[in-house]
Amino acid sequence: MPKIHCLNNISSYGTDQLPADYELTDQINEATGILVRSAAMHDMEFGPQLLAIARAGAGVNNIPLERCAEEGIVVFNTPGANANAVKELVIASMVMASRNLIASVNWCIDNADDPDIAKSVESAKKAFAGSEIMGKKLGVIGLGAIGARVARAAIDLGMQVYGCDPYVSVDAAWNIDTRVNHISKMEDIYKSCDFITVHVPALDSTKGMLGKDAFAIMKPGAVVLNFSRDTLVDEEAMAAALEDGTVSHYITDFATPAVMKMKNVTVTPHLGASTEEAEDNCAFMAVKELVDYIENGNISNSVNYPAVTLGSAEADGGRLAVLHKNVPNMVGQITNILGENGANIANMVNASRGDYAYTLIALDKPAEKSFVEAICAIGDVIRVRLVK
Repeated sequence: MPKIHCLNNISSYGTDQLPADYELTDQINEATGILVRSAAMHDMEFGPQLLAIARAGAGVNNIPLERCAEEGIVVFNTPGANANAVKELVIASMVMASRNLIASVNWCIDNADDPDIAKSVESAKKAFAGSEIMGKKLGVIGLGAIGARVARAAIDLGMQVYGCDPYVSVDAAWNIDTRVNHISKMEDIYKSCDFITVHVPALDSTKGMLGKDAFAIMKPGAVVLNFSRDTLVDEEAMAAALEDGTVSHYITDFATPAVMKMKNVTVTPHLGASTEEAEDNCAFMAVKELVDYIENGNISNSVNYPAVTLGSAEADGGRLAVLHKNVPNMVGQITNILGENGANIANMVNASRGDYAYTLIALDKPAEKSFVEAICAIGDVIRVRLVK
């Protein structure tokens, strides 16, 4: 019986999708799979029976991806499941900044006891006059699930949208509105856009991307929005840009000590995916990925192993899953062992991702445990599993 451990509170909309023979367990050391949101996992030790970790969300910086790959633990995320929630918050934040909504609401709160507030507001509101976002230029850096939705919504609100993403996938490209002006260099977005929103993952190559060099060429008075990761912004450079007016307003979903000391900044407490719908969607998607891997050996939306699928395992005589290093002749060694033991391969898929690879094999009759033992003995094989 597969056992699933939830490191965080996971929506029952997702856990209710677990098959009847699955069990939710409080004991992480006996888990076949783990469902997690934001819990830190870098210092955790994993039991030998753990097959996979599914992150109910997009970011996976709380999970030790490389160590998991080395131990044959597949890590999934749920890209796009919370995209609409983040999109709505980005759009709301642009309007909020343009119309000085927070300052104006705070004025009303501060003057709540004024018996003549109805008259006072007529003179006070001049200080909160803003501008409309219609007709303004929005630069979207990163056109994945969230960025593409932000771009489409902004266009529908009358904005001129410029998008830049040299690494956008083919699947994601289909979701990009044809009305987006495609820009090949981020520098062109910095120079011309009134609003800049960033939607890229936190990688070594993106850390501090919004820094001194970007602000040096940025259109004066730009509004910068960061609902991706705090590390994308060089906080020291941002503070300086806010001081000299290069950036008129910084809106971020990540509260840090440095950010809280900046002027003209609006900070939300990591609310991007904090909607009931987004939590349901993420949980549902995470559970489906986890179960598909455990039951069928299929991998989709993994962040440390390649995508591989052979559909349902029900029709196969047997199925083997082999996680291994991405080295020459691995498939040849695996198939030789199967052939020497009289196993006939009905179907097979192999794919690699960086240093790691995955081979999923459908056989025309039940696989034997001896197959697993023989394949495990091959150098650079990390894990072999008898799926069926």
